[in-house]
Amino acid sequence: MFLLQRGLSTGITIYAPAIVLSSILNIDITYTILFNGMLVIAYTVYGGTKAVSYTQLLQMAIIFAGLFLAAFMVVHLLPENVGFVDALHIAGKMDKLNAIDTTFDLNNRYNIWSGIIGGFFLQLSYFGTDQSQVGRYLTGSSVTQSRLGLVMNGLIKIPMQFFILLIGTLVFTFYQFYKPPVFFNNVELDRINQSVYHDAYVKLDNAYQLVHEEKQKQVMVLVDALHRDDEQGQNVLREKLQLLDAKSTEIKKEVSALMIKNNPKADTNDTNYVFLHFVTKQLPVGIVGLLIAIIFLASMGSTASGLNSLASTTIVDFYKRIFKKNENDKQYLAASRWATVAWGGFCVLVALYASKLGNLIEAVNILGSLFYGTILGIFLVAFYLKKVSGSAVFIAALIAEAFIVYAWIVDLTAFLWLNVIGCITVMVLALLIQQFINKQQKKAA
Repeated sequence: MFLLQRGLSTGITIYAPAIVLSSILNIDITYTILFNGMLVIAYTVYGGTKAVSYTQLLQMAIIFAGLFLAAFMVVHLLPENVGFVDALHIAGKMDKLNAIDTTFDLNNRYNIWSGIIGGFFLQLSYFGTDQSQVGRYLTGSSVTQSRLGLVMNGLIKIPMQFFILLIGTLVFTFYQFYKPPVFFNNVELDRINQSVYHDAYVKLDNAYQLVHEEKQKQVMVLVDALHRDDEQGQNVLREKLQLLDAKSTEIKKEVSALMIKNNPKADTNDTNYVFLHFVTKQLPVGIVGLLIAIIFLASMGSTASGLNSLASTTIVDFYKRIFKKNENDKQYLAASRWATVAWGGFCVLVALYASKLGNLIEAVNILGSLFYGTILGIFLVAFYLKKVSGSAVFIAALIAEAFIVYAWIVDLTAFLWLNVIGCITVMVLALLIQQFINKQQKKAA
């Protein structure tokens, strides 16, 4: 289960920087996926765990510097009478800052309960059982250093995620003042422009720009209302802006439908291209290069870590235990490198289909939630229910995982709750199955 989950997630991390290259070079994303995949496979095979752990500290420092720089630049590029606080107010009035929802609803993906409870089980499994994390702990020079690495890795993710989402909100506000394209993926736009649907696209684009111009006027009026503390005026403008935003969304859907008519394999997930469009079109060339390097660093660091953990788990838990029990270290190292290449190929195949998964941050968490709850349940049984046998846990895990996949397919509950359900189901079923096994053994005796 770990290998499947990590293989799928690592495929997404190969896809992410491929989007960057595709946008900059204006070429089909298939070629950039293959290029990026081969590059990261090569340096992971060559460097192993050392290449992964030694590069990540520098990567983290550069990532944070780039995040602060991007946040500063997007605020700096806003109109003179619009500051940071104004930008957040505008995003809030257009329902882009609904971060905390206290209603208890199992079908609501993002409320305080799914975040705290479901997110707790997800992160407990990720930081406690995931081999990509365990590999980092094992590279520490002492137990204290490994513990410090665990704490820092967990805590640093919170401000980093916050800044990523904050920058996304600021970029959204930026495009309320400046003309955005109807679609941010340049490759797909070029294709539709050169197709038989060109005239239909131009009509939709013109309609989109008219809606944006009206929205821009209303946003400027909203800024004035904010500065005057005109609460009533703000509420009226909020409703107008939400209606205009809905119109824009409908036009974008029509453009996406045209793209699919023209090319059934078209990548219509526009969300992943918005920040890239802002970076490449609005920032100075040097800063663009730095931010693109940051995206590559973050993604390739995660990809290398994932490939390394996949290879390690394959060799230790399968190759070494089942096929070659008494080989020397040199042979195991060679096998590990081949395992890295094989898993790299699998991840590249996943990346080629990753465009169907939508928002990448959400996609990674959904994939994790399909497996991490069950894996955590297995570990908790091992720690706290020591009378339960391996056979009982194995059967319980298979049943629990089948139920989790079914629950996700039929949309039984929000994906973060799957972590809780998977964990508890494994533990309860393992106990019940063990009792059944004990009874059968007593009868046989």
